[in-house]
Amino acid sequence: MGNIIKNKEIQDYINANLNTDLHAQLLKKSPFPDVSMQEIVQQIKGKQTAQKKFPFLLKEGIIFPPQLNLEQASSEKTADYKSKILKGKKFIDLTSGFGIDAYYLSQNFDEVTLVEQNQELLGIVEHNWNVLGRKAKFVNQNLEDFLQINKEHFDIIYLDPARRDQNKNKVFLLEDLSPDILQIREKLLHIANQIVIKLSPLIDLKYLISVLQGIFRIEIIAVKNDVKEVVIFLSNEEKEGITVNCINLESEESAFTFIFGEEENSHVVYSEPEKFIYIPNNAILKAGVFNLISERFKLKKLHPNSHIYTSDQKISDFPGRIFEMEVIESKQIKKKGQFNIISKNYPLKPEDVKKKYAIKDGGKDYLIFTQSKKGKIILKSV
Repeated sequence: MGNIIKNKEIQDYINANLNTDLHAQLLKKSPFPDVSMQEIVQQIKGKQTAQKKFPFLLKEGIIFPPQLNLEQASSEKTADYKSKILKGKKFIDLTSGFGIDAYYLSQNFDEVTLVEQNQELLGIVEHNWNVLGRKAKFVNQNLEDFLQINKEHFDIIYLDPARRDQNKNKVFLLEDLSPDILQIREKLLHIANQIVIKLSPLIDLKYLISVLQGIFRIEIIAVKNDVKEVVIFLSNEEKEGITVNCINLESEESAFTFIFGEEENSHVVYSEPEKFIYIPNNAILKAGVFNLISERFKLKKLHPNSHIYTSDQKISDFPGRIFEMEVIESKQIKKKGQFNIISKNYPLKPEDVKKKYAIKDGGKDYLIFTQSKKGKIILKSV
């Protein structure tokens, strides 16, 4: 498909149909004898995905793989963030996929190797890197086979293990991933100074640290308050403590960094709502440092299970949302009013709240339904 799909006439057709109904498009006959409509739609889907996920690929001559490979690829935002952390002489991505992470992470290295068992996918990546002017060694091989014969040593090994089983169901435990990190850990650390592994945002940090030795850093990466990745760093070197960094990209919030285990020794004070209300970003909530965030910013907590905080004076550098609010009674909620609804540690979900109080979603005002230690409360933005 590669050389034919680059034909200017075909590319013009793809670009002219970026906003068309793709299901209807698939029912049409291809206007080009050597390219199927399925192949054309694959390129349209690729460009649509690139517009949101990796706009740096919106260049003439770029070819896109099937949708599943696009879905599994990291976004440009998260890849760029990770690239600022890594540097060295030799970099290898053992599960390169569509190569988004490799493209960004490798920019601070002299020698780059990409390993991918899918020959067609690797061919697309090699073609795209040539278009983008980036050099690398492309190895079409199974990861385990590569490790058996490899004699090189690398500064950084990067992996993004497949998180679906043979039945295409999502899996999260390390032993269920492909490759099994627990099985190949020692072999990887024998040929590299560091291993960097991208994992599901759903993975449990305590489980992770309990089963995998050598972790010295964890990055919890959110984009616009949506946790996208948990990235772990492994080394053979003895390091004191595991540094956890919570970052919310595309926000003005500062990173929140702590040493794993600090939460257990931190203390919290409880209070009824004061003038300002704070909700940590989802990267911090994922980290589970509910008491530490209170202690660090000298905030009081409403309830052990609410994870909502309060203060009389505004703490402007808090990494999350800040509201000025007041406690109201339910009868003060204006029917048919418009509010952004937040429900935390409360019996009713936002949809149930809207029905019960006959209110609409949206607008500038907020209602928070939650609990303090005295019981259920409703907060309204001032």
